Amino acid sequence: MNQICSLFNIKYPIIQAGMVWCSGWKLASAVSNAGGLGIIGVGSMHPEVLKEHIQKCKLATQKPFGVNIPLLYPNIEEIINIVIAENVGIVFTSAGNPSIYTNLLKSKGITVVHVIANSKFAIKAQEAGVDAIVAEGFEAGGHNGREETTTMCLIPLIKEVVSIPIIAAGGIASGKSMLAAFALGADAVQVGSAFAVAAESSAHLDFKNRIILSAEGDTKLAMKKLVPVRLLKNEFADSVTQAEAEGADRTTLMQLLGKARAKLGMFEGDMINGELEIGQVAAMLKEIKPAAKILEEIWLEFLEAKNRLSKLDFN
Repeated sequence: MNQICSLFNIKYPIIQAGMVWCSGWKLASAVSNAGGLGIIGVGSMHPEVLKEHIQKCKLATQKPFGVNIPLLYPNIEEIINIVIAENVGIVFTSAGNPSIYTNLLKSKGITVVHVIANSKFAIKAQEAGVDAIVAEGFEAGGHNGREETTTMCLIPLIKEVVSIPIIAAGGIASGKSMLAAFALGADAVQVGSAFAVAAESSAHLDFKNRIILSAEGDTKLAMKKLVPVRLLKNEFADSVTQAEAEGADRTTLMQLLGKARAKLGMFEGDMINGELEIGQVAAMLKEIKPAAKILEEIWLEFLEAKNRLSKLDFN
């Protein structure tokens, strides 16, 4: 059996990314009910909101689901305590040191996965005792690695240095890209952007439509002096690009970013002044569909591509 399917007790090795302002209980439960692993994105939630989403997700699905916790979250201890108290079985951690909470979470019977973007932190995550890692390439939406290593390069690099299961992320929205990730050594894939435009995604409809209308080159990695993030181009993104070209320091960029900029764009639908986080694969997304349909299409294309390759004759 596939290692990730066995680890999470799921049918398909397809993980929905925990995305700010996109992945609440409706999306997570829909993905889990379809046989993948749904993830509630904690990054945009106050503690009491997270508790509500976990409880609603439990009512909406009997299947496993998880939460993604950015470890730089200001209320991190309260978040950890809620996850433990609510008996969440799977936790994905990101944006911080996995050694701080991994042992505590695992002592409570929780499966722990950490998100990394380079070999150095893959090794540190394995040493911290996590059960698996998400290796996220440069193509990914949202927060990203400073090294700008693409998924095609990152997965085999990570495969060389860790023995735990690897979940490939970044630029994956189809069965063909999923098969490519498996060929490189991945045990599963994490899909973000494709689920961001799902019918059950909590993203604003204007944001979903902006993604669907996007083309090649419409996203760019920005704010490397803070936390690198891939953005759809708009007036806000242009202002960031201009500031960076003029040598803006961290303080200036933080003032430009302000507060709740991602909420303004992704959740409230301000396509001019909002921060619009999405992956390069946005250019391939052309329709709003139910999450179950998205997962089914990825899986069936994966099987078709796998079957086609098995029949190639190079003699």
